[in-house]
Amino acid sequence: MLLSLTITTANKNAFMKTLCHKQLTFESLLGKKIVADFEGGQMTSDAGCLLLREIDKQHGITESLAGILHDPRRPDRIRHDNRSMLQQRLYSIALGYEDNNDAAFLRKDPAVKIAADKLPASSANLASQPTLCRLENRATQKDIRRLSEELIKLYLRFHPGPRDVVIIDIDSTDDPTHGAQQLSLFHGYFGQHMYHPLLVFDGITGFPMAAILRPGNSHSSHGTEAVLKRLIKKLKQSYPGSTILLRADGGFAVPGIYSLCEKERIHYMIGLVTNDRLKARTEDLLAQAMNKFEQTREKQRLFTSFYYRADSWHRRRRVIAKTECMPEGTNRRFVVTSLPGNAQELYDEIYVHRGDMENRIKELKRHLKADRLSCHRFLANQFRLLLHTFAYCFIWCLRESLQGTELACAQADTLRLKLLKIGARIVQSSRRVWVHMASGYPYQDLFTFALQQIRQVPG
Repeated sequence: MLLSLTITTANKNAFMKTLCHKQLTFESLLGKKIVADFEGGQMTSDAGCLLLREIDKQHGITESLAGILHDPRRPDRIRHDNRSMLQQRLYSIALGYEDNNDAAFLRKDPAVKIAADKLPASSANLASQPTLCRLENRATQKDIRRLSEELIKLYLRFHPGPRDVVIIDIDSTDDPTHGAQQLSLFHGYFGQHMYHPLLVFDGITGFPMAAILRPGNSHSSHGTEAVLKRLIKKLKQSYPGSTILLRADGGFAVPGIYSLCEKERIHYMIGLVTNDRLKARTEDLLAQAMNKFEQTREKQRLFTSFYYRADSWHRRRRVIAKTECMPEGTNRRFVVTSLPGNAQELYDEIYVHRGDMENRIKELKRHLKADRLSCHRFLANQFRLLLHTFAYCFIWCLRESLQGTELACAQADTLRLKLLKIGARIVQSSRRVWVHMASGYPYQDLFTFALQQIRQVPG
């Protein structure tokens, strides 16, 4: 039986080897034979990663990251240095390959090799899955801290001063876990075992400012004060005299955050969880909205503001209240703020734009697969989260280069589909590396425009 299996396997391998070198015929087209083979040379479906390489060269992102990561390996034994592995990993994530397993075939892809500074025809391939896995698992707490500092430095580099206003949007998100990962714990609100990342974005430009992995049972506001202290210090140093505003939802409505903002003299608009005392203060306003709705049968929105002190607060604070009456029913929302001004204008023109952060989180999780945190070690997963966040920075830079075009507000998956996932034949000669993209590629002008804009941005 074993002999029979061996013969069958050998025959199958021989058959597959022969098949790979044969021509394949398909149904004819208008009297002409359709013939296919596997002799097209070095081909790629990711020629657009050259744009990512250009962004990296312009701003030295992977070079900076590699310089702050420790490397305990013997120098004479190193085949893939930190910079090369970071290039391979970050570009792959931006291209849509979220897992280290993808390195099994990407390490030989000619376009990815070019992007990682290797000749496409070279026999030296990029790092394998086990090598990349070791990179992630040797991350230390010091590495994580340095990477987090580098993220805010990168933010400041892309947002030169002076600036009149800086808006900090902060939120948490769920990241379901499916194995024995360290600190994967059950969260009652989400009803699942998970991690609970804390994410911070610039509220105007959408650039990430911080990405902190936390145990699954953490409260939404856990660790927020420490992160804000670090960010506020950097922002004040870089933008002296600017107005800084913090926006967040009701998960961050805790006295410590209010007090920190007041101590640091920055403004805040934070959603406030509805309670009976707040409802009692807005009963008359809700009744007015209901009466107007009965008369017009059109949605009614009324606003007011008042000073309120919860039992856990040491002082009174201003609360903006919104009451709505519509065909679906009534709704009341409350926001605690330090800002003066008209209640409705503050709510409609400032606070509601915090919702755009949900789009940034969606891009990071769905399009950049930042929830692919499947390592066992918690620190390795924090390292992964930061890698995906830095990969998002490449996408952000690409989108910035397209301002004034039809892709100025495109989401990450659209940018990837139209500008990164490009088929090409790559030819290496003695003097050049040719990347022959399809003559029928429909976004040639946008691709060229993006490259020109990337090169014009000072590094």
